[in-house]
Amino acid sequence: MAPSGAEAPLVIVVDDDEAVRLALVELMESVELDAVSFGSTRELLEADLPDRPGCLVLDVRMPGLSGLDLQNQLASSGDAKPVIFVSGHGDIPMTVQAMKAGAIDFLTKPVRGQAVLDAVKLGIERDIAQRAVTRIIRTQANRFATLTARERQVMKEVARGRLNKQIAFDLGISQITVKVHRANMMRKMQTTSVGELVRAWEALPAQLRADRPAEHRI
Repeated sequence: MAPSGAEAPLVIVVDDDEAVRLALVELMESVELDAVSFGSTRELLEADLPDRPGCLVLDVRMPGLSGLDLQNQLASSGDAKPVIFVSGHGDIPMTVQAMKAGAIDFLTKPVRGQAVLDAVKLGIERDIAQRAVTRIIRTQANRFATLTARERQVMKEVARGRLNKQIAFDLGISQITVKVHRANMMRKMQTTSVGELVRAWEALPAQLRADRPAEHRI
């Protein structure tokens, strides 16, 4: 049985053919998956959906914004939820475009129900994994935000494998000061070993790791 509550997967179906929408929703419910459906991409974008893992099952050609356009729009907005295309109008260039943009699969109507369910299962698994990674990144970024500029410098150097005396020389401060900053930084990042700290550093978004705090002596 699918998990209940906020973490229960939700399959979002978007197709302008009502019969197809109903059939896909019934298919999801037959394996105890929650599903909602919309007749256009506009309806989906205007909907207030819960923040739950899941995937999108999209038609390609619909009135207004197409399924491919929606896929690109969601990706550019940072909401790259896995997409499965189920279309009666697919061709090779369209399929290649969708797959290059990260689609789980591109299925051509009429399609076997099991093929849809297999793709949806893969999409949900991918989204759950992506959400777990996102949570880790967010947690580490929030902790990193509590560090002073000097503590960030020390963290970067420790993650590079530099010794206290090397960090002290590079930053123009004493080893004792480095140790103080290092202890504060480890406490704020909630790490107890260099290995944990390196993993925390590598989990940070690239732009945070690339930041260069202004030089100052403390």
